[in-house]
Amino acid sequence: MTATALLPIGALAKSAGVPVETIRYYEREGLLPKPGRSRAGYRLYHTADAERLQFIRRARDLGFSLEEVRQLLGLADRTAPCDDVRTLACTHLSDVRAKLADLRRVERTLAGLVKACARDRVPDCRLLQALARPQ
Repeated sequence: MTATALLPIGALAKSAGVPVETIRYYEREGLLPKPGRSRAGYRLYHTADAERLQFIRRARDLGFSLEEVRQLLGLADRTAPCDDVRTLACTHLSDVRAKLADLRRVERTLAGLVKACARDRVPDCRLLQALARPQ
């Protein structure tokens, strides 16, 4: 792909591995700039737009929220100090670790309930009884 290549939205979506509607959504959210249009009115994207979309996709794959992605893009656009980026990433990492701890707790609880299941009939189901009990 050359620096002057113009991509229609379908080609951009395919290259990034996202649905076309995702690209339109990112445009509405201001994460991607509004593209130029062909004479026929089709969206046309530059290589820089494809790179920005890849950045957004990778950040989303790592679980960054749209607001966090917006902040990361803002930091990248203004070539902010790496410490600012690190601070945002560290906050996100703390959130991920907290979610993992919650998921481990849920896993242990659910595994215990499944293990305790005596495979009785519904009125005597220990799993349902455990869910019905107040914590």
